Amino acid sequence: MLGSITPLGERGRGSRWWLTVSAYLLGSVVGGAIAGGVLGWIGSGIDLGPGSRLLMLGVATLVGIAFDLQIGGLRLPTVHRQVEESWRTRYRGWVWGLAFGFQLALGVVTVVTSSTVYLTWLAALLSGSVRGGIAIGVTFGVVRAAPILTVAHVRLPAQLPGVDATLRRLAVPAQRLNLATGGTVAALALAGAIR
Repeated sequence: MLGSITPLGERGRGSRWWLTVSAYLLGSVVGGAIAGGVLGWIGSGIDLGPGSRLLMLGVATLVGIAFDLQIGGLRLPTVHRQVEESWRTRYRGWVWGLAFGFQLALGVVTVVTSSTVYLTWLAALLSGSVRGGIAIGVTFGVVRAAPILTVAHVRLPAQLPGVDATLRRLAVPAQRLNLATGGTVAALALAGAIR
């Protein structure tokens, strides 16, 4: 998707890249805030102590890592749907940018490739507060949307192959960082639960 939301692509569709991307970022923040806030609100009605919440998050993170590593043939449950690409030609850039960002920030309405998506929403639920859930959701939305800024330089067709090459080059380090972060979260959560 990054290769399609570039200044080059938006110019070809008669849209302004900065406007489409601003709407995309806004949609991501709003989607994350709504999902996180709702889950935090639901979690506020669950009667668990802080230790139990941390224990659940720590164990779930370890299970998520097992899914990400496909231990024993595990596969993440997911829908097989992407955002509707035909919107780019049917609607103005800011409309589809907002809709794309919102859907991607929800995380689970499109293909899920990492347990981090599910763990983020579990963390929002276990935060036990609307405010905590919103903070988690907004952070998720921003992190999920931020890579779009890396294609701001793509103004010529010859620059497009570089986007795909960079994404392929960064795929393995990104997966390692994701696993390391998950391991750290699990360790901290379990340590907090034990205390």
